[in-house]
Amino acid sequence: MSPVMKVLKLFLVLLFFSCSQEKNQIVIEITNSLDIERKYETVELSKSFLGLESLEGLGIKDIETDEILASQLVDDNGDGVNDVLLFQPNVPAGATKNYKITEVSVDSVAAVCYSRFVPERTDDYAWENDRVAFRTYGPDAQYRFENKLKEGTLSSGIDAWLKRVEYSIIDKWYKKYTEKTGSYHKDTGEGLDNFHVGSSRGVGGIAYKKDSTFYISKNFLSYKTITTGPIRTSFILDYGTWEAGDRLIKESKKISLDYGNNLSKFEISIEGVDSVSAGLTLHEKDGVVTSHNEETWLNYWQPHDDAELGTAIVTTPVYFMSTEKYETDQKDLSNAFMHLKVINNKVVYYAGFTWSKSNQFKNQNAWEQYLQDFAIKLNNPLEVKLVNN
Repeated sequence: MSPVMKVLKLFLVLLFFSCSQEKNQIVIEITNSLDIERKYETVELSKSFLGLESLEGLGIKDIETDEILASQLVDDNGDGVNDVLLFQPNVPAGATKNYKITEVSVDSVAAVCYSRFVPERTDDYAWENDRVAFRTYGPDAQYRFENKLKEGTLSSGIDAWLKRVEYSIIDKWYKKYTEKTGSYHKDTGEGLDNFHVGSSRGVGGIAYKKDSTFYISKNFLSYKTITTGPIRTSFILDYGTWEAGDRLIKESKKISLDYGNNLSKFEISIEGVDSVSAGLTLHEKDGVVTSHNEETWLNYWQPHDDAELGTAIVTTPVYFMSTEKYETDQKDLSNAFMHLKVINNKVVYYAGFTWSKSNQFKNQNAWEQYLQDFAIKLNNPLEVKLVNN
């Protein structure tokens, strides 16, 4: 074979290989149909959607910038195999962007979206991201309360930890507690926990309303951590069966918190009722309740020590029923409620907060604009599809 033919043959082989690689490339097209920029929204790509047998070693690359984005693999069903690839695109208003699946090295990435069971502080379950942190209470805390022991808490409300740093504080603050080197109830520059929950709903705990009475569960009975990572933390809390007048209610909730978000997602699985009420504690009842029924969000803006605090609930129209400001002289039982329809034993809503000392939002108006935009985005999700490349 002549040298020219050898070169030509090699060229054709390389061309065929290159074309095969391009043909097998998986490209994801993401369209933003709104006139607002889309950031910090998590796109979920399942194995079945991508047509892949395995997601191991795979990530996402922005085709326009050639930048590899932060991504996270999640084993959603607990079978030991990753089912979903998560990432957060940045799509300008009215624009379409393309991303591709690419091989990535498995480097250790900080779990900014973090959660865990906390046995060293009775048995809290705490979770956080780069903007907010929360906790709620387990069976040992309930046992201690009912037996008049130290550090008992009887509550299914959601506590807000007012952080003002982007790094993780959960382990650090609990370490202060266990080693008695300080208190997370005092702000030393990272924030603090001075948010009272008690038997209130805190930030998004649920109740069942019958006639004029609100019934609530006790503490969670068990937990399961699903994932932590750079994009999302999620977990399940089981509340078992509890009484609400003449009804027996069975409840569990899957809670997720994504990077860059102030609101946790609550997916409630519930049996025995056709509606529930997610609440925001009114504390001293010196704040302002704002509700937008069309956009389906509820906000409580209040003075909080030497700062201000906004707590909120957002849902979609399919679950939304109405809102109510419920005030009473009974301690901790005054709440702003969003009444939600149970559909196929399920309710989905988002709840969270902002603290003025975090400097995340300039004022109440800026926070409520965030809620407005959040609700609009929920009702107009990013359009995700595979395209031929």
